[in-house]
Amino acid sequence: MNELWITHLIELRKRFIFSLCGIALTTMLLIPYANLIYQTLANPLIKFLPSGAQLIATDILSPFTIPLKLTIMLAFLLSLPYTIWQIWSFVAPGLYSTERKMLFSLVASTFMMFITGIVFCYFAVLPVIFHFIGNFKAPQISMLTDITNYLNFVITMFSVFGIAFETPIVIFMLIKFNFLSIRQARKQRKFIFVACFIIAAILTPPDVLSQCLLAIPLYLLYELGILAAHFALNNISD
Repeated sequence: MNELWITHLIELRKRFIFSLCGIALTTMLLIPYANLIYQTLANPLIKFLPSGAQLIATDILSPFTIPLKLTIMLAFLLSLPYTIWQIWSFVAPGLYSTERKMLFSLVASTFMMFITGIVFCYFAVLPVIFHFIGNFKAPQISMLTDITNYLNFVITMFSVFGIAFETPIVIFMLIKFNFLSIRQARKQRKFIFVACFIIAAILTPPDVLSQCLLAIPLYLLYELGILAAHFALNNISD
């Protein structure tokens, strides 16, 4: 028994080291493009700044640390499939065939939905928020945004929408494992609709537009989870 545990720990350490090497290698490949990566992230705001205005750094090290931090985050995200594969290689041998298929589908769909949430936030949500703020502010107010605050805001928004886009997977799994029935999920629609707006009001900036940009997709994703479970259960019964 002790030898078995030691073998598992050695294998786990190997997979952990391989994962770290993947992140480190990806980071080194991306470092020459650190400023370009930050520029890409800043574009949704810069487009709506007054002509000649720029983001500012109130910390002397921020022009160096912020692009570097962003590059490491992006490297972690890009290397995540490799990291997941390493975890999979450690876990899969101990699973049955049906369990491997289900877990693989769950992990793959979770990753894809999280990325979809980030992409949706970048292309659809951030431009709308910054456009609204730029038009709403008084003419006497100059938008001089600190790069650290901007990065924190964007990462928070990415995390919120990435997690929100996991909603259909959560609903699907709850129905699949009989914690929730399709009928119960449909009966709770009106309460879920209100809850989506309450969650959006807590997690997004205090304006109606950004709240709607989270609440409406969140509710539609809830419906998507019910729909996916409905088709999946019908296929199983057939």
